[in-house]
Amino acid sequence: MSTAVETYEFQTETRQLLDLMIHSIYSNKDIFLRELISNSSDALDRLRFEALSKPELLSEGQELHILLETDSKARTITVVDNGIGMSRDELIRLVGTIAKSGTKEFMKALQASKDKAVAPELIGQFGVGFYSSFMVADKVTLVTRRAGEHKATRWESTGDGTYTLEETERAECGTSVTLHLKPADHEDGLHDYTAEWTVRNIVKKYSDFVAYPIKMSIERKEVERDDDGKPKPGAEEKTVTTIETLNSMKAIWLRDKDEVSQDELNEFYKHISHDWTDPLKTIRAKIEGTLEYRVLLFIPSKAPHDLFMREGHRGIHLYVRRVFIMDDCKDLLPDYLRFIRGVVDSEDLSLNVSRELLQQNRQIQRMRKGLISKVLDTLGQMRDQDTGVYEKFWGEFGRVMKEGLFQDAENREKLLGLLQCPSTNSPADLTFLKDYVSRMKEGQDKIYFITGESRRAVENSPHLEAFRDKGYEVLLLTDPVDEVWVQSVFEFQGKQFHSVGKGAVDLGTDEEKKKSEETRKDKEKEFGSLLECLKSKLDEYIKEVRLSTRLTSSPACLVSDEFDPTPQLEMMMKAMNQEMPKVKRILEINPNHPILAKLNDVFAKDKNAPELGDYAELLYGQAVLAEDGQLPDPGGFAKRVAELMLKAIPGS
Repeated sequence: MSTAVETYEFQTETRQLLDLMIHSIYSNKDIFLRELISNSSDALDRLRFEALSKPELLSEGQELHILLETDSKARTITVVDNGIGMSRDELIRLVGTIAKSGTKEFMKALQASKDKAVAPELIGQFGVGFYSSFMVADKVTLVTRRAGEHKATRWESTGDGTYTLEETERAECGTSVTLHLKPADHEDGLHDYTAEWTVRNIVKKYSDFVAYPIKMSIERKEVERDDDGKPKPGAEEKTVTTIETLNSMKAIWLRDKDEVSQDELNEFYKHISHDWTDPLKTIRAKIEGTLEYRVLLFIPSKAPHDLFMREGHRGIHLYVRRVFIMDDCKDLLPDYLRFIRGVVDSEDLSLNVSRELLQQNRQIQRMRKGLISKVLDTLGQMRDQDTGVYEKFWGEFGRVMKEGLFQDAENREKLLGLLQCPSTNSPADLTFLKDYVSRMKEGQDKIYFITGESRRAVENSPHLEAFRDKGYEVLLLTDPVDEVWVQSVFEFQGKQFHSVGKGAVDLGTDEEKKKSEETRKDKEKEFGSLLECLKSKLDEYIKEVRLSTRLTSSPACLVSDEFDPTPQLEMMMKAMNQEMPKVKRILEINPNHPILAKLNDVFAKDKNAPELGDYAELLYGQAVLAEDGQLPDPGGFAKRVAELMLKAIPGS
């Protein structure tokens, strides 16, 4: 039975993407078969999982499998599975609308490449694997039936910007994808994907570890033979068709370490992650005792495009006694390790464990604790043994790792040991905290840092002047997450963290500090009344005007009280629609700057001089601009600067 054919248009972005996929030069077009097999494997996994709560979805003795069918005359290759299948609505949502979360990013990455080649990692990274079929096919036909439903749907497209849908029939649930291959003499020089050995080699290379049998119908020419194995006289050659399994199917995490090559591990990682780059690091472990489970985890080489997207992929594959349970078990690793991919196979969990029960399951919590420790220990070994590889890791995942500093108090010391950041001592390189501590000046008891929106802003900040002059190293923290973790992390190896933009600064030896304090008190007597005047003029913006011990060349800067939020944190909270009360800051004036002496002269002559208000506003505005801040009244500030210039220009 078939119904009327309905035609739909792809989204504009999808049409552009299909055009690029069809006409781009791809060095390894074999990937289309790997992607289709991976999709079938996922569909079989999902059927097994749903059958745990709905046993009627699987009939007794039913074998879950993937079947490859080729037709050299028709030039077609078909990938068939008896997995979960798709309903009509799911088909439109999952196939008709391509890579809904990554299409734009994929297009940008593809169009930004210097040549027109499709970089291998882009195919899997942006979830467009199914559409790689159009690199080798003129037309793709998909027939699918959702488990538990009786209707099937036929989807077809030539990649011309439209696709058709019609109701059809399928004997069992699952999906069949038929590729109508481009001509063998096509300009791209395609392999003959209807040839048995071509298909065998692709499956062996990319999909040998798939947990379900990948079968193929094989035709052989045979003649009847006698007991000695010799052809019988006059026997005619016959064509015999057999079904052969092309893959080993043995779970790779169950095989001994010396039985598995790194190439096989790399291919398995690509299978479960849909990433086309090799992993940076592989973590294997077999945990025995009261709780038994096996671990095969991977640290990717590159951060996925959805790492900071709310709907991005999370979690790792959970198996119980080799039975797939879920591919996004978020409870096994914390959010700051969400980039880790891999498999955990437990001997002790119940097969019918549900998502709702996972969070309360003590065994899951123990496994989670062990996995975190294993990952962090591996990163520690990488840090100590291969700095170059670790720096590559930190460049990709440092920002997300920092989230652990305020999320995971239990492992905070380990995470602080992994932290890398630039500093005034090594602006071109990154430093570890232990190395910072080893370089601390004699008598220094604090780890100094500065936060800001950009590297340029913090490096040029007036807050660093005294620290540079006295040779104190300062960490330069410019990731948005830095504003959050420094609020909850107070020390490392007994040394307290201290922001150079907060509170008072007291640098040097005890003798130097004593001398500095005496000088400051003398200056306060000299300028005290002027500071009170400036405070009254700026009362709308600041809570205090005081002399600075951190400025050596700039006339003024703004600092926060010890426990007040920074302006950057206020902006972050506002961006998240979490309003915070406006916090007034402190204006610090350089007691040795000529401006202060001249202002004091004006004040001494006339305590009510109108220009004192203008100069106060200019000082405040200059301090705001010095930290890349936003002026409360840009027009007024510009007007005052123009008036000041007019007075200063000779002859005006």
